[in-house]
Amino acid sequence: MNQIELHNYRSNLDRGASRFTEYCWLIIRAVFFIVPLPFPSCVRVAWLRFFGATVGNGVVIRSGVWIAFPWRLFVGDHVWIGEQVMMLNLDEVVVETNCCISQRAFLCTGSHRFDRPGFDLVTKSIEIKEGSWVAAQAFVAPGVTIGPNSMCVAGSVVLKDVPPNTTVIGNPARPKSS
Repeated sequence: MNQIELHNYRSNLDRGASRFTEYCWLIIRAVFFIVPLPFPSCVRVAWLRFFGATVGNGVVIRSGVWIAFPWRLFVGDHVWIGEQVMMLNLDEVVVETNCCISQRAFLCTGSHRFDRPGFDLVTKSIEIKEGSWVAAQAFVAPGVTIGPNSMCVAGSVVLKDVPPNTTVIGNPARPKSS
């Protein structure tokens, strides 16, 4: 097994916006998103759109939500994003219409190559298809697609694509037997 050598790590991440834009977003995120104040969802939606996110109508965004890069976020109509959801969207995150991302779910588009001494960064997009539910404290890994009308049960660790009309459960998440 290779040994990682973090002193050699160099990020290859294209941040997708200028440092100035990113710093401005950090301030807005701290004031309007992370704090547990009950700002109306329309305020959060407006800020996301201002910073380049595509956000549909009827979207509910609760307090404590942490989004890395709004310019890499695409949200359909009538989506609910619960308290303390974290989106480490180093790559695109697409949440289609009529989806629910519940409290403390973590959508993570980035990881590292443990088999390389340089600990190379790897990013892959995440897609949550129409009518799906990522329940509380579920983890969705880079490159995963959650098929339409599917559910990731609370606490599940979703490392692979979820077929349409499927409920997955566990660590690693597997289809729930009836």
